[in-house]
Amino acid sequence: MSTAIQTLIDGPAGPLEIAFQQPATAATALALICHPHPVHGGTMDNKVVQTLAKAFLELGYATMRFNFRGVGKSAGSFDEGIGETEDAAAALAWARAQVSPSLPLIAAGFSFGCFVQSRLLPRSQPQQLVLVGPAVSRFQLAEVPKDTLVVHGEEDDVVPLDAVMTWARPQGLPVNVFPGTGHFFHGRLTELKAVVKRNCRL
Repeated sequence: MSTAIQTLIDGPAGPLEIAFQQPATAATALALICHPHPVHGGTMDNKVVQTLAKAFLELGYATMRFNFRGVGKSAGSFDEGIGETEDAAAALAWARAQVSPSLPLIAAGFSFGCFVQSRLLPRSQPQQLVLVGPAVSRFQLAEVPKDTLVVHGEEDDVVPLDAVMTWARPQGLPVNVFPGTGHFFHGRLTELKAVVKRNCRL
């Protein structure tokens, strides 16, 4: 059986609520997953975030979800992505200490979480980056690696697909478009998990 730990760790703004899970066998990678916008109800228990965690766990990877400052039991208040990047760095450092330091890293984000992962890139240097519903129309995402997995809904009413294509095109990034799908992938989470599993085998 997999082992799950939900607890509070030391974060840059005070206690940071995390949910860390390891597969039944020795993990072959570590996945850090960042949730959507804290001010608009985003938490580590968001269904897309949980779907990403399930996909990675089924691949045999350890997974780290956490609540940004001001969400759930995490101390602090919203900091426009700046403090949230430090939250992510703290969660990653704690997770790395639980597994072999040589494990490859997958950095995944949903919506606002994609912005945070892009800010953390110079420090985290993941082997794979996964961006679901990246909030490129609301935040300035840095250029990302060419092998980044980008998934977006055709009918996203929060971040228009056109905005994602405009951001991705100059980078030569392919975008996996889910036809007829909105921002939260309602009714399509099983397919989302399958796409992630197919593209994230390290």
